[in-house]
Amino acid sequence: MIRRVALLALAALLLVATAGQAQAAGYRYWSFWDRDGGQWVYATQGPSTARPSDGDIQGFRFSVSEDSGDAAQPRGTADFTSICAKTPAEDGSKRVALVLDFGTAADAPSGETPPSPRTACARVSPDATTADTLATVADPLRYNTNALLCAIGDYPKSGCGEQVSDKQQPRNESAPPEEKTTADDDGGGPSVGLIAGAAAIAALATAGAWQARRRRNATD
Repeated sequence: MIRRVALLALAALLLVATAGQAQAAGYRYWSFWDRDGGQWVYATQGPSTARPSDGDIQGFRFSVSEDSGDAAQPRGTADFTSICAKTPAEDGSKRVALVLDFGTAADAPSGETPPSPRTACARVSPDATTADTLATVADPLRYNTNALLCAIGDYPKSGCGEQVSDKQQPRNESAPPEEKTTADDDGGGPSVGLIAGAAAIAALATAGAWQARRRRNATD
């Protein structure tokens, strides 16, 4: 009986570990960011609805990530003054600085090579959205039927937010060290969920063994 309980516990532990690995799959897509006080912050609106103000800095990064908390930030530290130095202000318009990071070779779809990161200063009408702004400096853009931004400057040429399996997913090592977060480094250890699951399984195995001994003693 004890051996049976131990085997069941081992099988359940393997299921927990497999489930944790299955959840590690990510998606290949363009993420959208705002520069706030010198730090990149994941945008709370999409490019088609966000309306930047004069002097804002916005960024786009192509990469593979599980979600917004794991997404790689645009690289580079250029500020608005340096990006828009050659684009003078004009009445009746606004200037928006854009950082376009096409990602790394590890993030690229098969057969494609990412262009080098670049910056651009767009001078647009005061009511222009981020999508309008982006279109003036990085055409052609490509969207899917759900208005998800699929390509900037025709990169990538195909695909849109496709899922990437855990085996295909690159480690997030492309951001500069100062921009890395704890979400970028899994530390090589087991997840909290896996540890909690193992603890629960161990408790069940101990209870099962205790009940088996109790039944055996009762029959003696």
